[in-house]
Amino acid sequence: MSPAPTGPARPPVRRLRFGWPRRVFSQVLLMQLAVATGVTVLATGLFLAPLSAQLDDQAMRRALAIAESTASPRLASDLTATPPSAGGPVQAEAERIRTSTGAEYVVVMNGRGVRWSHPDPAQIGRRVSTDPSTALAGHEVMEIDSGTLGRSARGKAPLRDAGGRIVGAVSVGIEYDSVRARLLAAIPGLLAYAGGALAAGALAAYLISRRLQRRTHDLAFSDISALLAEREAMLHGIREGVVALDRAGAVRLVNDEAQRLLGLGPEAAGRPLEELLGPGRTADVLAGRVTGEDLVAVQGHRVLIANRMPTHDGGAVVTLRDRTELERLGRELDSTRGLIDALRAQDHEHANRLHTLLGLLELEMHEEAVEFVTEVVGVHRATAEQVTEKVRDPLLAALLVGKATVAAERGVSLRIAPDSLLPDRLVDPRELVTVVGNLVDNALDAVGGAPGARVEVALGTRGRTVVLTVSDTGPGVPEERRELIFTEGWSTKEPPSHGKRGLGLALVRRLAERRGGSAVVASGPDGGAEFTVVLPDALTDPEPYAVAVPATPRTPGKAAR
Repeated sequence: MSPAPTGPARPPVRRLRFGWPRRVFSQVLLMQLAVATGVTVLATGLFLAPLSAQLDDQAMRRALAIAESTASPRLASDLTATPPSAGGPVQAEAERIRTSTGAEYVVVMNGRGVRWSHPDPAQIGRRVSTDPSTALAGHEVMEIDSGTLGRSARGKAPLRDAGGRIVGAVSVGIEYDSVRARLLAAIPGLLAYAGGALAAGALAAYLISRRLQRRTHDLAFSDISALLAEREAMLHGIREGVVALDRAGAVRLVNDEAQRLLGLGPEAAGRPLEELLGPGRTADVLAGRVTGEDLVAVQGHRVLIANRMPTHDGGAVVTLRDRTELERLGRELDSTRGLIDALRAQDHEHANRLHTLLGLLELEMHEEAVEFVTEVVGVHRATAEQVTEKVRDPLLAALLVGKATVAAERGVSLRIAPDSLLPDRLVDPRELVTVVGNLVDNALDAVGGAPGARVEVALGTRGRTVVLTVSDTGPGVPEERRELIFTEGWSTKEPPSHGKRGLGLALVRRLAERRGGSAVVASGPDGGAEFTVVLPDALTDPEPYAVAVPATPRTPGKAAR
């Protein structure tokens, strides 16, 4: 059998789903509309409840006023002088008053509660349907009660004769349906006002919700909660510092890494940037007074790279990266490259010397060969001895020996000042190695290639204070730039492949100032630059029973090169 023909596929039926909306805009709008509706209904109900009671009270007081004006001594005289009848004077007066005041009824009764008047003449001569004892006892009565004519607002007043004796009472009723009609007539106007207030509230709710929709990018509450959770995880999990600032420059947010890099605490939020960091380049970079990309700043002993991005509300977000280790490795790489170049040059020189020595031996010039070897060995030994004689710290002495070798290969004479003397009591030798290495490298770059280039290093002590001076025969530093050269990121040289320049002198000054010292530059005796660094408390106290070791005598006329 052939399969039954099939018609076109029907699209799936989409069922309407009613439920609580997910968007912040929709939820806030519905909640505000519900609140506005509830407040309007409550206010309307609270207004209608006392209005009904007020209308009842007005009707009862009106009935009592009519009853009091009706209960005159003349009416009391007619009551006592005539029998109850439909054509009597009491009935005629009561009907006149009822017609003129619009009351539902005006009933005049005697002391036993028998009617002398009534809108229905058939009721005249009969006892009233409600208890008249209170009015007959001389008290006024206001009430809403039901009688032969239905429910009404009533007022009862005692009827006194000319002598003041109570001879009866007057009861006046206002039809209760008229009171209710007044109440119902007031409701449309009240509902119109309530509707207007509700419409104004709904419009305000819509406008507020639309603004909230734009500010929240029409996200759902669950999305906002997830974004906040992801934001917290990202801010506290990344290895970059993040600092958020408001338009006034106060810290709005600082994550864990930024606290570590800047030396701040959790209480930094809400405080001005200058109060937290103090004046300096770091504060200027974060505040936006220094513009650019990958700006270099030094905070404490850390080298930071900062990037600032303004926000639409006038604030900014600054990201910080720690390049301390990278810069240290870069400087070590530069030093290593210099040493490699020096070793390569020494390798060529050593090969030349070996060839010279081999030639002298083959020519059987043995005495000349011995003299040649002695001279070569003596020069290098004298260089190392002169450095170690004046610089007792092995780490710093090794640095200066290596720098002397590099200088010699670059055609620069590196000398240790004759009056230099640094004992082996440094608190932090690496700190002084950083200072000396940066200053010597800068001096070698300044004088490199010039004939008769010379760099002199002087090391001295005053108590526990170390005073370091590095002078050169280069072009010097103009007076207007002598403070600028200590600024992070400022340099006249091309940046190396591994990072940025302009950090060495900034680190030198920061290390000196951290110890309470100073780093300045002036003109040297040979016309070049002379850097002087003072490092207080850089030496430990001497041993009380230490025996002085005499310095190794240096070979006369041999200067460290």
